[in-house]
Amino acid sequence: MSTQNYYDHTPGERIDLPDPTVVDKGRGTTGIEYQIIGTTLQAVVIQLAEGQQVFSERGGMSWMSANVDMQTNMEGGLGGAFKRMFSGESIFMVTFSTRGGEGLVGFSAEFPGKIVPLHLGQGQQIICQKDAFMCAERSVQLDIHFRRRLGSGFFGGEGFIMQRLTGPGLTFVELDGEIVEYTLEANQVLKVDTGHVAMFEPSVDFDVEMVRGFKNVLFGGEGLFLSTLRGPGRVWLQTMPAMNLARKIAQYMPSSGDSGSSGGGGFNLGNLLEGRQ
Repeated sequence: MSTQNYYDHTPGERIDLPDPTVVDKGRGTTGIEYQIIGTTLQAVVIQLAEGQQVFSERGGMSWMSANVDMQTNMEGGLGGAFKRMFSGESIFMVTFSTRGGEGLVGFSAEFPGKIVPLHLGQGQQIICQKDAFMCAERSVQLDIHFRRRLGSGFFGGEGFIMQRLTGPGLTFVELDGEIVEYTLEANQVLKVDTGHVAMFEPSVDFDVEMVRGFKNVLFGGEGLFLSTLRGPGRVWLQTMPAMNLARKIAQYMPSSGDSGSSGGGGFNLGNLLEGRQ
């Protein structure tokens, strides 16, 4: 049985690597063109013509052509900057535009999962997890979304502060792992571990409640809080929240009291292999 060498090169000749898989492509409201490339660790590459602009949070850009200009500003003035600082978001936003012809700018996902393009109409809104926003056309408005009722949600971690995106325009969000969509009827309720809530429509009522039952709290292993999503509206859940993966990896990291030939550094390989059996 013959197999084709993925990186088959003849010594001394031109080196060509295979292009990444294009999983989606399209055009935005202002005419920008985009491609989402890759499967596990994706990136979105945006083609800009003169007069077209996209913006992202500070540090979001991965690569760009030489004729793309960056302009850093305090989006939304002092009020918007204060809200983002309070929520742990970047105070500054960066606007990308091109001069002297077409240019391109690329944005890479920070975690294995999916980059999702959202084509928002005039006034259409979507609520998404904190840090989901990647970039958007200049016509899109990015804001912080706070729950109306604090209650137990103040201690609910990921569920307390979210992002609100308002159209018109095209925006890109990155979600963790695979994405599962549910459509909730009026008063239909879905209870979710807070880290798994990726996005939902603003018609969905979102709250965070404490897990009931003494034994559930002490021995359930699901944490103290659950998000409740009440319809009508659509919700999108993610299968591998970054925080869950970080907790799993932390189990195999050395504690400050560990010692070894490397001075206590590195992974506990024995625990890691045992955990995979």
